[in-house]
Amino acid sequence: MQVHRKLASGGGGGGGAVAGEVYETELVDGGAGFADGEAARAFFARLDEQLNKVNRFYERKEAEFVERGESLRRQLQILAELRAAVVAEQQRDGRRRRCGNGGDSSPPDTEDPSVSCSILHGDQSLRGTSEQEQEGQEKLTKDMIARSPDEGDDDQLTIPQELGDSGRLGRPREEAANTRPRTTLPGGRAVTCQGRSVRINIPVTTPTRTVTAIRELLFDDMLSQSRRSGSANGTKCGDKLSINKRKVHQAEKMIRGALIELYKGLGYLKTYRSLNMMAFVKILKKFDKVTAKEAQSIYLKVVESSYFNVSDKVIRLMDDVDELFVRHFAEGDKRKAMKYLKPNQREESHTTTFFIGLFTGGFAALFIGYCIMAHIAGMYTQQSNKVYMATSYPVLSMFSLFFLHLFLYGCNIFMWRKTRINYTFIFEFTPTKELKYRDVFLICTTSMTIVIGVMFAHLTLIVKGYSSCAVQAIPGALLLVFLLILVCPFNILYRSCRYHFLTVIRNIILTPFYKVVMVDFFMADQLCSQVPLLRSLEYLACYYITSSYKTQDYGYCTRVKHFRDLAYAVSFLPYYWRAMQCARRWFDEGDINHIVNLGKYVSAMLAAGTKVAYENDNSAGWLSLVVIVSSLATIYQLYWDFVKDWGLLQFNSKNPWLRNDLILKQKYIYFLSMGLNLILRLAWLQTVIHPNIGSLDSRVTLFILAALEVIRRGHWNFYRLENEHLNNAGKFRAVKVVPLPFHEVEED
Repeated sequence: MQVHRKLASGGGGGGGAVAGEVYETELVDGGAGFADGEAARAFFARLDEQLNKVNRFYERKEAEFVERGESLRRQLQILAELRAAVVAEQQRDGRRRRCGNGGDSSPPDTEDPSVSCSILHGDQSLRGTSEQEQEGQEKLTKDMIARSPDEGDDDQLTIPQELGDSGRLGRPREEAANTRPRTTLPGGRAVTCQGRSVRINIPVTTPTRTVTAIRELLFDDMLSQSRRSGSANGTKCGDKLSINKRKVHQAEKMIRGALIELYKGLGYLKTYRSLNMMAFVKILKKFDKVTAKEAQSIYLKVVESSYFNVSDKVIRLMDDVDELFVRHFAEGDKRKAMKYLKPNQREESHTTTFFIGLFTGGFAALFIGYCIMAHIAGMYTQQSNKVYMATSYPVLSMFSLFFLHLFLYGCNIFMWRKTRINYTFIFEFTPTKELKYRDVFLICTTSMTIVIGVMFAHLTLIVKGYSSCAVQAIPGALLLVFLLILVCPFNILYRSCRYHFLTVIRNIILTPFYKVVMVDFFMADQLCSQVPLLRSLEYLACYYITSSYKTQDYGYCTRVKHFRDLAYAVSFLPYYWRAMQCARRWFDEGDINHIVNLGKYVSAMLAAGTKVAYENDNSAGWLSLVVIVSSLATIYQLYWDFVKDWGLLQFNSKNPWLRNDLILKQKYIYFLSMGLNLILRLAWLQTVIHPNIGSLDSRVTLFILAALEVIRRGHWNFYRLENEHLNNAGKFRAVKVVPLPFHEVEED
């Protein structure tokens, strides 16, 4: 056999590996030396195809990373310019203050000879918009630009003319002086730094940045008018220019995150090379074993000399990124840099598994005891204690729904890991802080053991006739304890995860002012399935805050009009938040599908509104409207579930009625899942049918239906992330693209 190396353009190959080469294997005498010559030819044709594909992919991704690395190197040069300018201005301000106090005789405007850069004023045509990706990481190393204690509220640092250059990353002073970029500052003015004009673009991802962006747009308009009037009057532009320190910090944070993602991507590409090399070795070894020939030694030499195996650009670029990160963001501490570039995965402990089993047993025993006590006391029936069912039962049902949802999330994590769905990348979780499925199960079992234990003790006191204010306050105290644990500032009980959860909830509540990322709208979808929980939370807050528990007036919060209206508003909030997220995503990305998705949540709000109206007026007209609107909303939601969220029902797919790529091997599971989702989507029929299960209280029936909706959502979650993962894999997305803060602009 002979393996021919050719250039993609048709030229002959040289001695070494060259980008753009293709390989073609020729078997002597048409493969007559093999027992099955046709099969051998097909094997090597397929092997050539795979080798060429690996080389092409490696070349393309390597070129992308090299280009990204050069961009980051330029970004760091510009960042060093701005740091030097800020430090120089702080030093000059210090000299001015000392001079004003008589402590220094030097002129107040003496320039630092080591820093020189010129400011250009006047109208400029500026171009560049911020990219739509979330900024780097959540923690920064200590600020590189110190703020003196007597600066007051000095967020704006002024930079006069002839300010300048430092941080040339090892380049000669003469070369740096001739090639400085020019950084556009707030107001559309630029500082010359490397012969180009660049602008600081910080993505508008928070309410503060949104307000700041609007303010700066208005400031730009006023500044342009003042420049035109100044030019008409012959005024020279020699005033001082200001740099926003916060923008410099944000730019630093973005560059730091981009370096981390670049290093991660280079690591993936390095792993890709080693895995493919191992695959070629194994498949050739197996071929030799089956055919009793020795093709491995011949073909493997070609693989070893191919571009993906001999190119060392990735390794050299990894070393460069490592060096840059250590120098600029780790204060020269290699170990500190590796905590960010190569974070260690948190090890799973068998202790966690032990406590899961322990608390599961405790929960089962307490739950059985609670059920027996409730049955003896006649609770949860239509003749049960109305005060208990109206005030204590909502606490238990709320915790049950919440931890059932969390338990299903743990099951989702287990299945995502088992099927190799990269949920950590999709949700942009920090690898060292994310919850593992065992952690989720431990939280669920421990919490529900505590809840059932407290509610069991409370029910025992109620059955024995204790009805004092202290006894009535026990469920409220239990709820308050869990809320305090959720906001506890101490580094215990998964603080990073608790605070991340609170951050996501804040982003949802303040929609559309925050930029919407995957974890935000995924969590908002979960809230759409937890409307009963939110209504219970609103009722309990009213019951205990108004001190109704002291008089056991459980109907107060349903009699007062503004509390009743608030309960209705809470029912609409999750759909409103989700609709606003769709509007924000459409504004950011311009994809009309987000507007269509917004219509789905509007239809859900209309369906919820007709149900509320029907509850207040049980007339045939409202009943008909409920059926029509809810049916249309259900059809809308089912279409979006199956086609958009799950990516199924593709008629031209090689898997009929599914999609081309499937993670689960058993296709019937997808059809069963669609059927189950259809059935559980029809839970709204309880509004029309009013089902009763034996003598159970109607609240218990509503709880069962709410639990079924939570189960539907947990089931939906798996297929939603499966589709997202396949989309990422199809587009070779494995690392986050962090936008860079400095962008080149053109001048008129």
